Amino acid sequence: MRYAETGFNLEVDLTRGNIERVATDPADTELYLGGLGTNAKILWDRVPPEVEPFSPDNLLIFSAGLLCGTPATGCNRTIVSTISPQTLLMAFSMMGGFWAPELKYAGYDKVIIRGKSPDLVYLWINNDKVEIRDASHLKGKGAIETAEIIKKELNEPKAQVAAIGLAGENRVYFASIEQGRSSASRGGIGAVMGDKGLKAIVVRGTKDINIARPEEYLELCNEVLEYIKFREENPIPGVIPILARLGSPQEMAIHDEKWHTENFMWGNSRLRRKGFWNEEVEKEWTETMERVRTRLISCYNCPLKCGATISVPGLPTYMMKCFSKLTYTMAAMSDLDFGFRIAQRATEYGVDGYSTPQVMAFALELYENGILTDSDMPGLPSDNEERFFWLLDRIVRREGIGDVLANGTYWAAKEIGKGADEYAHNNIKKHEQLPLKLSMLNPVYFLMYSTGEKINITQIEGQFPQAPFPERKDREEFVKGWFQVPDEKFKQYFLDWELRGENSLPYYPTVDMACDIVDWQEMMHYIDDALGMCAGLSSFHLKPPYHIHNFPKFISSGAGIDMDEEKLMKAARRYRTLVRAINIRRGMRRKDEKPPENHWKKRFPELEAKLIDAYYKLKGWNNDGIPTRESLHELSLDYVSEDFIKRGILKDDEEN
Repeated sequence: MRYAETGFNLEVDLTRGNIERVATDPADTELYLGGLGTNAKILWDRVPPEVEPFSPDNLLIFSAGLLCGTPATGCNRTIVSTISPQTLLMAFSMMGGFWAPELKYAGYDKVIIRGKSPDLVYLWINNDKVEIRDASHLKGKGAIETAEIIKKELNEPKAQVAAIGLAGENRVYFASIEQGRSSASRGGIGAVMGDKGLKAIVVRGTKDINIARPEEYLELCNEVLEYIKFREENPIPGVIPILARLGSPQEMAIHDEKWHTENFMWGNSRLRRKGFWNEEVEKEWTETMERVRTRLISCYNCPLKCGATISVPGLPTYMMKCFSKLTYTMAAMSDLDFGFRIAQRATEYGVDGYSTPQVMAFALELYENGILTDSDMPGLPSDNEERFFWLLDRIVRREGIGDVLANGTYWAAKEIGKGADEYAHNNIKKHEQLPLKLSMLNPVYFLMYSTGEKINITQIEGQFPQAPFPERKDREEFVKGWFQVPDEKFKQYFLDWELRGENSLPYYPTVDMACDIVDWQEMMHYIDDALGMCAGLSSFHLKPPYHIHNFPKFISSGAGIDMDEEKLMKAARRYRTLVRAINIRRGMRRKDEKPPENHWKKRFPELEAKLIDAYYKLKGWNNDGIPTRESLHELSLDYVSEDFIKRGILKDDEEN
């Protein structure tokens, strides 16, 4: 008997119209845990580097994390993996909501899509009955609209729907997959779904999931609930309000805009609106937020209400969470009312809330600087806000200049030429980043930005405070209850971390400390992505209820896999290294691992080189970022080194 997982994947070939229920190997679960881990193993085995993102041979994998659907609070993430049309590397994006648990209850751990349908279709999974159904009547429909039509069509109001909008159908490189309360947005996975002719995957499940040791597991779950209650009643002092409590940054519930408006960039990451925030603006934005926010909402089996239903007068209701309420606002240098109005349309179109605003702002900067002209943008409105709506419509339809912009700022700049590269400045590995630009290099964030293969800072950072506490007594108080650290040395790192002046070296006293912190933060995100745990309850937040101290117990009692901290950390290193191996095999090297040149005003090139050198060494990678034979062998990834040797990526006699 399999515990926590079902032991079956659903394999769907859209070219042949074939559907198979395939048993999985429990040994893979022990090695790679599930979710992202086993997704990476499937992509390594079945999608060689010669396969293009829009090839029928590219796979699109929807995976429920190992512990999804169990009583573990907040464990509800769907991990979607494929090869990205934007980065040409492995893309993996997470969405919350209810979809992943529903898939487990239908009897499957993953849905693996291959091939291409000649006509637009959707997949209907109803326990053991699985059908590929015609979706021609849904062509051009919005993602949320599609979900409502399908549920009425099937007379299944409780069905969970993951759908694309027009952007996905038209293969916009930053198209998302929307799922009501959440979305999988980064890396253009919605474009791959559209390329395959798949409008939606609809799931309804009513089966049970087996737990290895139910009594022990439920005790662990109750401990987590008690800790959540404690943390809600005792916010962490000394940090910004959206990080003081648990959950995904609670920007729907807490009015903490000053932090964003003073530290993040406006327009195409060109201007920090220092001093923009005042009492009048705060009052206006608070009133807007409270006027459009109908109610706060949660994902499956979670008491933390991180999202909200948004009802803008005259527009259909939609759901929003986290930072996306500000990305469009900041791109247009406008206000929250505009941000909520355009976000509603963008959600229906199915586009990424980080990339899309920056692509539009990039286009307008090119226009304002004469690189794009009236002949490139005929009919462009004179009104600032209307320009953004105009561009959004053309991008998702791939009309005129929108056909170029739909490929993202990196590829659009290459096609436009005339110095457009200078304005496509907020990319890492061809992918738009959060519009952040600060004064002096932060070594930890430098490493996360450079080496993170999620290519999304909000899915890498966490756990270690973002800034030092000015008073040592406050730091001493903070570390007292910090039982989540995987090693006591992190407490000392924080105690010794003091504010530095503008002319001194960056924030951390040693390169090794920065490497250790990044390695810890990354490890926890990768564990979450295998188990299906929300980062807001584990890897992202300070002092979370789930961490290395209790995850092994959850895996042991829930999935019946003998697990301890050392074994879990090794498993996380294993599939994290496998993700790197997939990207190395696709051509990624050290030269690609760098933040935008102007990401920080004050840079330290020699220190940056030392940081990369030290981090690669810590990870077991050579000077070009390639995992060594020795480290691959240690992680039971000899099949990777054998492939690397055959391809000339590693030499046969190479040890380091």
